[in-house]
Amino acid sequence: MEYEVARKRIAELSRKINEHNYRYYVLAKPEVSDYEYDMLLEELIALEKKFPALREKNSPSQRVGGQVTKKFPVARHKYPMLSLSNTYSQEELMAFDQRIRKTLDSPHEYVCELKYDGVAISLTYEHGNLVRAVTRGDGVQGDEITANVRTIGSIPLMLRNAPEGVYEVRGEVFMPNASFLALNAEKDKTGEARFANPRNAAAGSLKLQDSSLVATRNLDCFIYGVHGETLPFDNHWDGLQTLKKWGFKVSDDIRRCADIEEVFGFIREGETRRASLPFGIDGVVIKVNSHAQQQALSHTSKFPRWAIAYKYKAEKAATSLLDVAFQVGRTGAVTPVAILDPVLLAGSQVKRASLYNEDKINELDLHYNDMVMVEKGGDIIPKIVDVDLTARELPAQKIHFTENCPECGTGLVKEAGGSVHYCPNSQTCPPRIRGTIEHFISRRAMNIESLGQGKTELLISKNKVSNISDLYYLTYDDLIGLEKKVFDPESQKEKVIRFRDKTVKNILSALEKSREVPFERVLYAMGIRHLGETMAKKIARHFGTIERLKEASYEDLVAVHEVGEKMAQSIRAYFDNPENLRIIERLLDAGLSFQTDQTKIPARKPFAGKSFVVSGVFTKYSRDDIKQLIEENGGEVKSSISSKTSFVVAGDNMGPEKRKKAEILDIPVISEIDLEDLIRE
Repeated sequence: MEYEVARKRIAELSRKINEHNYRYYVLAKPEVSDYEYDMLLEELIALEKKFPALREKNSPSQRVGGQVTKKFPVARHKYPMLSLSNTYSQEELMAFDQRIRKTLDSPHEYVCELKYDGVAISLTYEHGNLVRAVTRGDGVQGDEITANVRTIGSIPLMLRNAPEGVYEVRGEVFMPNASFLALNAEKDKTGEARFANPRNAAAGSLKLQDSSLVATRNLDCFIYGVHGETLPFDNHWDGLQTLKKWGFKVSDDIRRCADIEEVFGFIREGETRRASLPFGIDGVVIKVNSHAQQQALSHTSKFPRWAIAYKYKAEKAATSLLDVAFQVGRTGAVTPVAILDPVLLAGSQVKRASLYNEDKINELDLHYNDMVMVEKGGDIIPKIVDVDLTARELPAQKIHFTENCPECGTGLVKEAGGSVHYCPNSQTCPPRIRGTIEHFISRRAMNIESLGQGKTELLISKNKVSNISDLYYLTYDDLIGLEKKVFDPESQKEKVIRFRDKTVKNILSALEKSREVPFERVLYAMGIRHLGETMAKKIARHFGTIERLKEASYEDLVAVHEVGEKMAQSIRAYFDNPENLRIIERLLDAGLSFQTDQTKIPARKPFAGKSFVVSGVFTKYSRDDIKQLIEENGGEVKSSISSKTSFVVAGDNMGPEKRKKAEILDIPVISEIDLEDLIRE
């Protein structure tokens, strides 16, 4: 066949197969038999194999997978993927409605959708083609899993009749109940560990390295929103209808509601139908329909104020309490875990349940072999909520909290007024060492990508590292040839971790690169209890050097804005430990940064005491750059305008409601150039 003839035939086959995919996966109205479809696909694959230059990235042949991804790159979301605030009561939903009515000066309506139990995904389309698929991650950035997402039949690789533009489409990837049961049945045959629930199965499938395996998992996807600079609709309901026309699978279980009473009706219907649905749901999402009203309501740093999730109460089941195990975390916190007679709950077998702390054990008055009531909190973490005292067989042995660390035998301590027991042995307790190192190398800390959980365990088991400073004194000879069998949660199989030449060089290179990490992240990476990422940044900038921080008194610490008593005590206790000081000295000798880069932080703070709201699209800076500029000059960035706002930094396409509110409150609206002028004044 000639090249031009092949090109036309491939284009025709692609068009036909895309149309059949749309009718099968989205409309559920197939027009051809499976055999006819397979014949078309086989012809396309054969032609693309013969003429590889004609195979497009979004060819229907890519649905079958085959691409192997060693590591998923990180990609930023153009529009943050905010979480939703949750409620379990009608009273809180009524309060949400009252806040909406109080803020808006015009009538509003809601759109209700089922809350699917899956994995949030962001899909970017350019010129009608799928170019990138990214997980939610931390809401700002996530893992790019485009090759795997292309295998999901209900996600269009090319849009149908969409206007020219760049669209970031949001949806939920899930595994249907039937597929989940079939997958676990297959795992039972092979002796592999089962997935706990369909959500975990979907998440694990999306992170498989071989996309051809993902294609066998029968994943599905409901789309529930879209972002873009010029959208051809001005409300959420019309957006969903448009997304259907563009070829996306949008659930029919959506409703436009005129008031909160109609919302309650939709919630009741969903709960009645929940058990009979072919996929998992855990509630209903309620959104204000109008985009303009959404902008007026704005959002907090975590949640939109115009949407809320009503969560259904968790399912419960009764079973016997066989034993209690005690687990040690990174900070030394000891958590009791109930070992249960396996029971089926919310579609999965439950064998363990959280008991939180000693107070919970005493509150429940737990005894061995008690008949307990278990539920899945948020349908994820099983927990014991009640005990059937009438079923207790006497005499029964009461369960007591352990007095010693189950891993190293050290006597546990409990803070005055606290509820958690801790193992104080940070130097030799195995899980504490492992957890501290894993935190240190994590992406938001030192970001030592070449060291994963399995490799960390290997280094500890071979006595190559016993604390975070040991990492920087590893040599090629220390690492080459090390190997160990570890369990891989992604594939649910045992695999051999083996340090070959390339692996060793990658580890040493990543360690070398991490020496460039700034002081604020090094401080966070050290794993000081109660010290999170945001406060590590504030403290690093306040004290400037590790020497000044080491010498800081309790009074000096609590004088820092937002540093509380617990945090100050924890920081002081960390630096009072001679072993921690020894580790810091070794890290200093290894070349890590323990001093704030003063060239990036102005000595003068022109924005001290001022708050800013940033809105719109900018040309000279990104929005994140502008926020960083404000913070570096002493200002605070807020998500919404109030009477206390000092300035609104506005770019193109600033929300009209925000501009209106700024004008009403007489708040100066400035440009990015004006912001630079303010800094120079």
